[in-house]
Amino acid sequence: MLSRAAQRSNGSVGSDGYADLLDLDAVDELLSRRGLRTPFLRVAKDGVVLPAGRFTRPGGTGAQIGDQVADDRVLELFLDGSTLVLQGLHRVWPPLIAFAGQLTADLGHPVQVNAYITPPQSRGFSAHYDVHDVFVLQVAGHKRWSVYEPVVNAPLPDQPWTNHRAAVEKAAASPPLLDTQLGPGDALYLPRGFLHAAEALGETCAHLTVGVHPVTRWALAQALLAGAADDAELRTSLPLGLDLSDPEALRPEVEATAQALTAALGRADPGAALEVVRRDTWQATRPGPLSPLAQARALRTLDTGTRVRVRDHLRLRLRASAEHVILDLPDRTLELPAATEPALRALLAGAALAVADLPGLAVTEQLDLARRLLGAAVVVAAQP
Repeated sequence: MLSRAAQRSNGSVGSDGYADLLDLDAVDELLSRRGLRTPFLRVAKDGVVLPAGRFTRPGGTGAQIGDQVADDRVLELFLDGSTLVLQGLHRVWPPLIAFAGQLTADLGHPVQVNAYITPPQSRGFSAHYDVHDVFVLQVAGHKRWSVYEPVVNAPLPDQPWTNHRAAVEKAAASPPLLDTQLGPGDALYLPRGFLHAAEALGETCAHLTVGVHPVTRWALAQALLAGAADDAELRTSLPLGLDLSDPEALRPEVEATAQALTAALGRADPGAALEVVRRDTWQATRPGPLSPLAQARALRTLDTGTRVRVRDHLRLRLRASAEHVILDLPDRTLELPAATEPALRALLAGAALAVADLPGLAVTEQLDLARRLLGAAVVVAAQP
């Protein structure tokens, strides 16, 4: 169901929109002083994405890499009516790194953040749909949004709108489901699949798109299907000389395969499929930033008075085995002595603890555990 968030009337967001996340000065900072490279910037005009060579060049002495954003070329294209798309801001702009990290933790689904900066009276992209849910946050200026019914319900990543271009164009020629104007502080929710197009009005416009990439039942189905590869019957070769263009010749093989697949799925271990989805989803997100030099310093100076806490937004799971406790991380597992379980659970509760306060361990064991967790970037030194 499509809904438009009401304008914030409680004073939490004023005429400066979402300036705590991004504003036009921040956009200039990113375009001119941060050494951005493709694909962190795209440029589009009238629905056509421009070649990167139109707005990049080497950075000069000591920075000859050729795909760096050239601010003067960006200016020329913007004055000509092109839309600027800053991609992956959840990786490069500190307020959005923190925002996206917390939102991912709250929702359980991976989150990305892009920004669209459009000149007055311009449209960067024609009507299209996204294969993930989108929250539009209007940062600056006013933009008119037209939203249309889906041509594909809940599309998957391999079902982009370009696969249905004719249907999209036809749907966008019909009366919109929603025709509205957003100003600073407004938000619009676009479930995946809903067609949309936007046009800047009488001033430079900027909005954020907060993309939520849902973990779907299809992801579970794919994990179950991957597990079915262990079934020997499903690995059986088709007969030699089989005419693959003859539906009648293929029918018995399709029916036998469907029966074997049904049986294999009936024997599948749901836990194994869930583990695949957990691993893939966790690896699609990143924990909060880590300061390598500060982390190394904390290791060198570690003592019982050092306070540590779990790294921000780090996805992990603690489970016990007969002789160890196991810490599952996005890309690996850590085996730790069983005696460390109370200390680990105390840390996972969220508070910062002095090494001396890690429960259930002798002093040398407290230091060993803290050293192991710091070295594995599971915990960081907490501010005094």
